Amino acid sequence: KKTGCAVTAEEHNIIGGLGDSIAQVAAKNWPIPIEYIGTNDTFGESGKPMDLLVKYGLDSAHIVAAAEKALARKS
Repeated sequence: KKTGCAVTAEEHNIIGGLGDSIAQVAAKNWPIPIEYIGTNDTFGESGKPMDLLVKYGLDSAHIVAAAEKALARKS
């Protein structure tokens, strides 16, 4: 509410995750732009942790980009 937007990052499928829960609460109380970071309904793979974070868009660069996108969408 204070920032006027939100970004959620979760190391699993975004469907039914933390972002959905936050979106439900926000929609009822204070509609805000929300950007979701997660695996987007894909099967996971094995690999080095940092490589996987980059592959699935969970690294800091993607989180910063999502935050900038959410901020740009504020009304």
